[in-house]
Amino acid sequence: MPTFDYIIIGAGSAGSLLANRLSADPATRVLLIEAGGRDDYHWIHIPVGYLHCIGNPRTDWLYQTEPDPGLNGRKLRYPRGKVLGGCSSINGMIYMRGQSRDYDQWAELTGDAAWRWEHCLPAFRQHESHWRLDAENAAQASAEFKALHGHGGEWRVERQRLRWDILDAFAQAAQQAGIPATDDFNRGSNEGVGYFEVNQKSGLRWNTAKAFLRPTCYGRPNFEMWTGAQVRRLTLARGADGALRCTGAEVLTPTGIETVNAHREVLLSAGSIGSVQILELSGIGEGQVLQSQGIEVQHLLPGVGENLQDHLQIRSVYKVQGTRTLNTRAATPWGKAMIGLEYLLRRTGPMSMAPSQLGAFTRSSPQFEWPNLEYHVQPLSLDAFGEPLHGFDAITASVCNLNPTSRGQVHIRSPRPEEAPAIRPNYLSTAQDRQVAADSLRVTRRIVAQPAMQAFRPEEFRPGIQHQSDEELARLAGDIGTTIFHPVGTCRMGRADDPMAVTDPRLRVRGVAGLRVVDASVMPVITSGNTNSPTLMLAERAAGWILDAAQLS
Repeated sequence: MPTFDYIIIGAGSAGSLLANRLSADPATRVLLIEAGGRDDYHWIHIPVGYLHCIGNPRTDWLYQTEPDPGLNGRKLRYPRGKVLGGCSSINGMIYMRGQSRDYDQWAELTGDAAWRWEHCLPAFRQHESHWRLDAENAAQASAEFKALHGHGGEWRVERQRLRWDILDAFAQAAQQAGIPATDDFNRGSNEGVGYFEVNQKSGLRWNTAKAFLRPTCYGRPNFEMWTGAQVRRLTLARGADGALRCTGAEVLTPTGIETVNAHREVLLSAGSIGSVQILELSGIGEGQVLQSQGIEVQHLLPGVGENLQDHLQIRSVYKVQGTRTLNTRAATPWGKAMIGLEYLLRRTGPMSMAPSQLGAFTRSSPQFEWPNLEYHVQPLSLDAFGEPLHGFDAITASVCNLNPTSRGQVHIRSPRPEEAPAIRPNYLSTAQDRQVAADSLRVTRRIVAQPAMQAFRPEEFRPGIQHQSDEELARLAGDIGTTIFHPVGTCRMGRADDPMAVTDPRLRVRGVAGLRVVDASVMPVITSGNTNSPTLMLAERAAGWILDAAQLS
């Protein structure tokens, strides 16, 4: 039976960083297990290729939500990366930390000051490689910027390689509507409007497999990686005193079922859906959920699978005139050929673009002290991901509530690991979330009505200007809202007296020795922005605590 010091389950954002940090000691044996395949699919690395990766069984788990009352009974596609790099191989590549208040709130909810912003900032900086701190740019960077950002780390941050007249006009209109311009969304407050910075390198997607695994880990003899290997359950053992310990995992590999042992710790980094599924299949969770699937309860933890939070984007589409958007640029074979040629020769143009180029953070109403809305503005429009672009020039101004109060659940629906869990986000299930949704559509209209946009004669195509009341707008938000796929919170950390906390503040699973959860599922509340880089920060903190614990043992 193979034995390792650490077994990491999931080679996504958190798992890849953990593997890098823990295998740095040549005396430490590390096994990284990934259910998906290698990241050798060309569309992973071409930025616009996310359109070919989402909904593709080669790279996506192909999850769907249950019919959601808040979405007027609709189901949503729920993308999750099933490939080396996890969601960093299929996401929007936006580098976003969130707001300092997010981490201060984590500290308050967990009772651990280590999660305060000032203590998390060094972890962000540790693995960051920011383009503004490159040798040719560093002289222009302010002292404040250098204090907030890092250079020399593995996680590359670059500016986008294209601009659009219509997006420049939207940015100007946002300023006319009272949203200040910003050139840095990652200083603790992300209020403002500007182009997003992205995790790319020279016009190619920079995923966590390239950043943390290749070639560093591949060259270490103490590191082993299994791909196409799905964990069926964790292996557990009770000591003479009745205490429960995680000893390893049972894994379905391409050559059969294999059991592996962990000498020190098992680190569950399968994400907000996968980590819940593995815990429940192992008999760790809420008793009724487990018993309903014929699974013997090994350890009661009622919080497993609860507290699901996600960002729901409400996609307003505006027809525009007097400018070209991607809708018409890519509408002909000649247009597609020119786009492809530009990317081939220069690594620029539409094929280099993230799903969203322009961002803005603002408030849905003056009652909010901090920005509670995030905009992703795109020079294109379509009915849904995977659908063709519209035949007219248009932009999409997607807006999401950064701090939803709705909470959902993820639970297994079968004792079979190959069957997807039931995902119930419960979007727009609170009066506050419905009010923010209605107000956010009004903020979008206010921006588009500013003078800077009028040269393009914007016409609201969706949801439609005839809809004005709170009730109408909230219902329409349910009709047109889609996930930005930022699920968090389903194995949340918390205080010792919190009955729904799955882990302690150092991410150790309560009541199970030798087991931690290290991924976005441990976030007690969702960050005020895109969640990929906060997950890396979280893994960086965890790696430090794991190494400290090893030195003490």
